[in-house]
Amino acid sequence: MKPSVISIVLGGGRGTRLSPLTHSRSKPAVPIAGKYRLVDIPISNCLNSGFNRILVLTQFNSASLNSHIKNSYHFDTFSKGFVDILAAEQNIESDAWYQGTADAVRQSMKHLDKYDYDYILILSGDQLYQMDFREMIDFHCRNKGDITIATIPVNSKDAPGFGILKSDEEGNITSFIEKPSGDLLHDWKSEVSDKNKAEGKEYLASMGIYVFNKNGLKKMFDEDAGDDFGGELIPNGIGKYKTLSFQYDGYWTDIGTIQSFFDANLDLTTDFPKFNLFSKSPIYTRARMLPPSKILGSYVSKAVFGDGCIVMADKIENSIVGNRSRIDKGSTIMNSYMMGADFYQDTQEIVSNDRDGIPNLGVGKYCYIEQAILDKNCRIGDNVRIIGGKHLPDGDFENHSIKDGIVIVKKNAVIAPGTQIS
Repeated sequence: MKPSVISIVLGGGRGTRLSPLTHSRSKPAVPIAGKYRLVDIPISNCLNSGFNRILVLTQFNSASLNSHIKNSYHFDTFSKGFVDILAAEQNIESDAWYQGTADAVRQSMKHLDKYDYDYILILSGDQLYQMDFREMIDFHCRNKGDITIATIPVNSKDAPGFGILKSDEEGNITSFIEKPSGDLLHDWKSEVSDKNKAEGKEYLASMGIYVFNKNGLKKMFDEDAGDDFGGELIPNGIGKYKTLSFQYDGYWTDIGTIQSFFDANLDLTTDFPKFNLFSKSPIYTRARMLPPSKILGSYVSKAVFGDGCIVMADKIENSIVGNRSRIDKGSTIMNSYMMGADFYQDTQEIVSNDRDGIPNLGVGKYCYIEQAILDKNCRIGDNVRIIGGKHLPDGDFENHSIKDGIVIVKKNAVIAPGTQIS
């Protein structure tokens, strides 16, 4: 009998480490790969696994995310599938917003009573990976678990950034520690494959992906008032509940910082990217009725283009160019992510702006842009030079920010002709 599963995607908090990309949107709504949003990844993994009852919990800067979900995921009249929003709400029982991952699910449990399900699959809305969740659910059922945590082997350098657990040979989790310091790691090695052991990946990191039995989760909420799964409920539940480690051996990255976001996107331009956009398992997103992209006389190497772009650039290399991007003649884009635009300007407005020296949407003439992220709807004037690098100190300015040597031009920003950021 097919397991009855309902999936919950956590919409994320303030996402300060991903600022300024999260200034006006939540982390799961951040555009990725030129045409998707981060939230499309867990939703697509669910749909490709055959789990089509999905709730997305939202709270902070949620308007853009809510709009994307509403416009993207539609099921026919005869399907029982849905992707619905559960927004944080004040009510008679509580006037508090979500206080953490566990609290968000706890406050939402009353809305799940109308559904028939045996297992709850809890996912983060800001990770990049491709997983068949059926394998994890089958593992959970076969081993009669109360809680199953998806884990990935990491090395000692990366381990302090994660929740680290220990498991025995049968996959039972015996202990859990949140973001341990380096001097504690020698006691936290787990059983991993010979391949991972040879690579020094002997620590099991929580991926923030959980399977709970329906009744077990309700009981856990009754016994533990903690607000966070990784920091409170799961560590407190080890020993009381059968907690299992499901080891995942594919590509997975947490999009938690500008550097990780930048690296994950630019990796998509390589010959064999770690995340395969061209697999048999599609990534679903909003269907936009855009024309194909048009490239006029440009040298292009290792680039990914969204839909509806007009490119007259001199050169584009190791870069992603998002939907509706416009890059004018003589410009060079290197090692950068241009998110594109939400709308087109009409030709008359473009001609008028060119005559008056007003920057149009996109990148103007004879610009040079390297090691940068250009957020949506920004306007880069002619002869602008933006060159990121480790020589640039971190800082936040009116129209751009600098983090880890990456220049981020803010959403809707206007960069005057002749500006130099380098």
